[in-house]
Amino acid sequence: MSTNDWDSKLVIGQKAKAPKVTRNTSDLNGAVVGTDKKITAGSNKAHQGTDHQRIAKLDRENEVAPPPKIAPSVGKAIQQGRMDKGLSQKDCAQKINEKPSILQDYESGKAIPNPQILAKLERALGIKLRGADIGKKLEGPKKS
Repeated sequence: MSTNDWDSKLVIGQKAKAPKVTRNTSDLNGAVVGTDKKITAGSNKAHQGTDHQRIAKLDRENEVAPPPKIAPSVGKAIQQGRMDKGLSQKDCAQKINEKPSILQDYESGKAIPNPQILAKLERALGIKLRGADIGKKLEGPKKS
C-alpha cells in the first residue's frame, strides 16, 4: 500500500463540477475561447434543390380528393321544405330518425350526401332533393 491512499481525501455525494457555459463577454474573464464556424449554419436543407419540390408536387397530385359536400341549393330546399311544413330541425330529425346535428349539417351544406338520408328527407318533406329539379313537389307514382 502506498502512503498516498491515507492522505487523499474522498468526498462522497458531491457532484463533479460541470463546465460553465458563458452567456456573455463578462463571463469570459480573459479565457481563450475557440470559435468554429459551422458550414451548414443558417441554411435550410429542405429547400436546397428543386428536386424535393418536384417530389412534393407529385405527392400532392396523387392525393385522394375529399368527398364532395352537399350542394347549397339542396340545403336551401331542405330548409324551405321544413319551414313550409312548420317543422323545427329537431322535429324533422325525429321524423326521419336522424340526429338534429345531421339535419343541421345538410342545411348548412357541410354534410357528405347520403342517398338514404336524402330519400328519408324527400318523403318527410314531400320535395325532390336529388336530380335536376331540386325543391319541386314530389309527385306520386306515375300512372300509365
